[in-house]
Amino acid sequence: MARISILTPTLIASDAVGNDVLGMHQMLTRRDHEVHLFAEDWAVDGLEVHHPTRAAAFCDNPADVLIYHHSIGWELGVDILKNSACQTVIKYHNVTPSEFFEGISSQHEQLCELGRQQLASIASAGHTAYLAASRYNMRELLAEGADSARTFVVHPFNQIDKLAGAIPDLEIVDRYLDGKTNLLMVGSVRPNKGHISLIEAFARYYYDFNCNARLIIVGAEDEALAVYSKAIRQTAELLHLDGATVFTGEVPVEALKAYYLVSDVFVIASEHEGFCVPLVEAMAMKLPIVGYASAAIAETVGDCGLIWETRDPSLLAESINSLVEDEAASASLVQEAHRRYQQMFSPPVIENQFVRAAATAGLDL
Repeated sequence: MARISILTPTLIASDAVGNDVLGMHQMLTRRDHEVHLFAEDWAVDGLEVHHPTRAAAFCDNPADVLIYHHSIGWELGVDILKNSACQTVIKYHNVTPSEFFEGISSQHEQLCELGRQQLASIASAGHTAYLAASRYNMRELLAEGADSARTFVVHPFNQIDKLAGAIPDLEIVDRYLDGKTNLLMVGSVRPNKGHISLIEAFARYYYDFNCNARLIIVGAEDEALAVYSKAIRQTAELLHLDGATVFTGEVPVEALKAYYLVSDVFVIASEHEGFCVPLVEAMAMKLPIVGYASAAIAETVGDCGLIWETRDPSLLAESINSLVEDEAASASLVQEAHRRYQQMFSPPVIENQFVRAAATAGLDL
């Protein structure tokens, strides 16, 4: 049995990094390891989380293991990582390029710049193992100097079993199963997510193919990114789509399941993703996917969606319409996507990835 510390700047149960941390904690605990969680800010129920300043006491033995989740600049976390005397594992989720936040949030811009700078030192520091959420992320690690023999793709743990087992919010089901075509986007409302491009593509679909449609945008909004949130809504208003666009904010799992159930197509116009867990949720919930092939999106979806290299709103609109109109084509994509989820992204598969990677790096986890 190993003593394992998992370190992340923020731990919440509603984002991809938080779900990966929680899934990792659950898996390692089930395998009889002593697992401790450390975060500067957290909001999770039923688990003990310590402030990172206490982590040093758990990382002072060469047999201990520290797993550091890197997704943004964090000086305290990197200092703990540098000064630990134990075996160290990096889980790299990707750092959003800072230019997405220019003119929107100087704080986010600075943290992302710092995160990119820290990535270079982390990758070249010779840690015990590097776990990348995708091949896209792995290429970034290798480009920054990570040892290829100790760098592996381990997809992020997710909470899809919880989503699948949730009882859907029936009020939402009743409200949105009204004969309209529902297009769904799930993900935090952040500048790299391409919401303005999404609304532009929705406008083409709405006016060229189907004015009996709505776009449902599910995801938490950050007050620090209010400029971006306002710009999205202004775009919808300028295109006279404010009445056909729904912003739900952050929702509980019961509501999230309901939105997946009432929707006809999952649409993503994001400009930067290191993996994109909502795509896997869509696969598991049997919702066809249409989107742009930015960053890791094409890798995650594979051949199980209509994903385009060209950022053309007309092409996206035509693709949405083809799946709405052709039920057989949609069903075929959904079947392949669900099979892809089971074979590549289900919890047992991710656990096997993690254990194999750890063993190859010399860790008995």
